[in-house]
Amino acid sequence: MKKYTYSAKESDNKDKWWIVDAQGAVVGRLATQIAARIRGKHNPLFTPHADTGDSIIVINAEKIVFTGRKLDQKCYYRHSTYMGGLKTVTAKELLAKRPEDIIRIAVKGMLPKNKLGDRLIKKLKVYVGDKHPHAAQQPEVLELKK
Repeated sequence: MKKYTYSAKESDNKDKWWIVDAQGAVVGRLATQIAARIRGKHNPLFTPHADTGDSIIVINAEKIVFTGRKLDQKCYYRHSTYMGGLKTVTAKELLAKRPEDIIRIAVKGMLPKNKLGDRLIKKLKVYVGDKHPHAAQQPEVLELKK
């Protein structure tokens, strides 16, 4: 009888949908738990090279919390690839304009930097307010540690 380690395939994954309320949650702590759930680390079938995770819906993104003085001091950068094309925006400005991007950027930084990571970030849906268009997926409420 051969003994071997089971390697899960992506077809073995039963993709569940979870809904997370970001109200009062600290950005980094929320992002680590969401990234682990999207990656599939909670799943006994976890395989590093396959997508064995779940889909996450985050609501109330505008009510996220930063600790310390990060709201004023933390900067988000992007570059246009042209000379002098560095764009900088503080966390306070980004929270006022596009609060869903704060969570998306934090989670994306915790996922693999390859094709798998590009597919996994598409499983994250972030919305301002408490309404979302994913009722057909029948998401279950996920209580995360605050």
